[in-house]
Amino acid sequence: MLKFLHAADIHLDSPLRGLERYDTAPLEAIRNACRRALENLVELAIAEEAALVLLAGDLYDGDWKDYNTGLFFTRQVARLRDHGIRVVIVAGNHDAESRITRALRLPDNARILSVKQPETVVLDDLGLAVHGQGYARAAVTDDLAAAFPVGLKGLLNIGLLHTSLNGRPGHAPYAPCSVERLRSKGYAYWALGHVHAREEVCSDPPIIFPGCIQGRHARETGPKGCTLVSVEGSGIASTEHRDLDLIRWSLCTVDLSGAGSTEEALEHAGRAIEAELERAGQRPVIVRLRLTGPSRVDEQLKARPEHWTEELRNLGASLASGELWIERVLLETRPALGLEEALARGDALGRLLRAIQGERADPERIAALARELEPLRAKLPEELVLGDDAIDPTDPEVVAEALGQARELLVSRLLSTATQR
Repeated sequence: MLKFLHAADIHLDSPLRGLERYDTAPLEAIRNACRRALENLVELAIAEEAALVLLAGDLYDGDWKDYNTGLFFTRQVARLRDHGIRVVIVAGNHDAESRITRALRLPDNARILSVKQPETVVLDDLGLAVHGQGYARAAVTDDLAAAFPVGLKGLLNIGLLHTSLNGRPGHAPYAPCSVERLRSKGYAYWALGHVHAREEVCSDPPIIFPGCIQGRHARETGPKGCTLVSVEGSGIASTEHRDLDLIRWSLCTVDLSGAGSTEEALEHAGRAIEAELERAGQRPVIVRLRLTGPSRVDEQLKARPEHWTEELRNLGASLASGELWIERVLLETRPALGLEEALARGDALGRLLRAIQGERADPERIAALARELEPLRAKLPEELVLGDDAIDPTDPEVVAEALGQARELLVSRLLSTATQR
């Protein structure tokens, strides 16, 4: 039985984001996670005695800071060569010719397909033909698959393409195409890249996004790795996901509807954290914790969000012995007394809540308030006004969101007070 590996979106030397601010985080492991995941890919190919590794774009994360990134990749390809494993590659939007200004010659077991037109590599000894085309520029909006040739008779044909297909949330619509277009080529397997979550788009023939090999931030959760494909006779016998990631990102939702106290809330969170650790195996886990549900502790949590965030981080550290970090805590609980029920009441609470809910600041008032906050912005530390979590008090949208949060907090406290009576 012949085997090959299909991987994509390695983003070699791309940094993991979200933990640099924590003294206890393993920063060296975080910096090298993408490299270690690539090493795991190579070791898996060797262990499975794969004949071929297909890389469907975005090997890199744009131009290299220095040649070490390219040298590391070359060394991994050389390890595959030493075991008789060939490599076929297409460039994605992050490693397009227009973005990568450095280049190194790869070992002779590797082939990078043309960026000008579809190119076919025939591996007669394996009975395979690989068809693909890379990106000449970062933003490719043409349907590259349209020009791919039909499958060659007598060979098992594989398509290698970096594409968004008909669009995927969070991903630029590059090299758009349809499943029908891909199926029309008569290939036995389509090895896709660009989408960072694993997706089996079609089973006949298999059209697969393997996902990235290492999650790099809180939106890339769950197992990350590659697809191991087994070929038997003239067709695909099986496809199987294999984990490669060194560090696992997780969105952990904790329902606090049954928690009557903050102690019980922590117990609920602790059980959820332990379940995440178990799912991750032996890997370190980076968790974004989401607390939800109608809860009697809603007011206590929202009155001191920083305190409870640190309490939960401390809980995670005690449970995981240094193998888990809580990146962020999202407080999405609500009072145990429902808002709709309270609004319908005819007492003073109901009248007050209806007045608060009916009060909405108009755009002109919000814009005026934002202008009044301009002196405040000049006094804020740089780290608060720049970066992924920047806060700009002069932005009307930020002001409107803050006012909405203040309104929600006031309503939450009123409802919590009514619940306790």
